[in-house]
Amino acid sequence: MTGKTRPVSWIKAALKEFETFPKGAKSICLAALTIAAEGGKADLAKPLRGMGSGVFEIALPFRGNAFRVVYAVQLSQEIWVIHTFQKKSTQGIKTPKREIDLIEDRLRNLKEMLE
Repeated sequence: MTGKTRPVSWIKAALKEFETFPKGAKSICLAALTIAAEGGKADLAKPLRGMGSGVFEIALPFRGNAFRVVYAVQLSQEIWVIHTFQKKSTQGIKTPKREIDLIEDRLRNLKEMLE
């Protein structure tokens, strides 16, 4: 680990959604984000396919529900939380298209904002 912890920034809508997660799910996801901020990768985090390098998804099964936190590590000096949601899909582990579209939009907007 490098000694420097990067700040974690949130897209406002992602934070608002995250606030609705159960307390236990929030603390597990925050622990995974802390590992990312310290330059590591939590066991729960995996690269989000089709988003390019540096975009990860924390996939948390919690009390019969599935929670997701999508973050980017290569946009700036910060870790950016782009999207959080409770997965209600019955399609197995696949992320629903509307969520992917939202992630792509937010990622594009964020990159423009940071340039």
